[in-house]
Amino acid sequence: MQLHCLGTAGYHPNEDRHTSCYFLPESGIVLDAGTGLFRLAELIATPTLDILLSHAHLDHVAGLTFLLDVLYRRPVDRLRIWGEKDKLAAIQRHLFSDLLFPVPIQAEYREIDALPEFTIGDCTIRWRRQQHPGMSVGYRLDWDDGTRLLYLTDTTGDDGVEAMEWNAGADLLMHECYFPDASSEWATKTGHTWSSRLARIAQGSAPKHLMLTHVNPIDAEPELMLREVSETLRGRQTRVSLAADREVVEFGR
Repeated sequence: MQLHCLGTAGYHPNEDRHTSCYFLPESGIVLDAGTGLFRLAELIATPTLDILLSHAHLDHVAGLTFLLDVLYRRPVDRLRIWGEKDKLAAIQRHLFSDLLFPVPIQAEYREIDALPEFTIGDCTIRWRRQQHPGMSVGYRLDWDDGTRLLYLTDTTGDDGVEAMEWNAGADLLMHECYFPDASSEWATKTGHTWSSRLARIAQGSAPKHLMLTHVNPIDAEPELMLREVSETLRGRQTRVSLAADREVVEFGR
């Protein structure tokens, strides 16, 4: 299975990265709708498109306004946008206010609050709330062939026993890492993850591949976080990488 990294930064784009957006073309599933979503059209291979939103901060939803161009270039039969009820309401009321963006997007808004799980094609999706200003949700995607992906972004990171059990068995764990250890205090203040916290999460959940995502756009050396996490996980059966825009990641059975 392939994951296309359309945007890998948090907060705002920089010269190398757009904000969070990832695409699974075989399933037609988009993970968050940051500014990287403008790259989506040429990759759509299904008659439907489903966008899973972790939360409603602008760096994760601004790309929804790009859908007019994306769907003009590559129309689909059905577009669904999934997220928590209050986040979807805020998007419809504010992001698509006539004063901000006067053209409505033809989409079905699907509230997940009362759904412990839901299916998209052959993929079963579960979600879990995470600590972050305004709260966010992490997603676990399980395909019928046994492939598992976890998308955990905009969170301080949960290394508790319950979280480790929920995270276990991932072929690919996508987890934000916004700060190196030297800035762990800033990570706590802003609701983000730092290197050693992420390393503990990976130790407890043992993914086959850990990919650091949601990179700080003003960090001149994000590779430092990669080195700090990799050093802690040395000798374990976990591949560790740093997400990059336009990268294609192969994972699964």
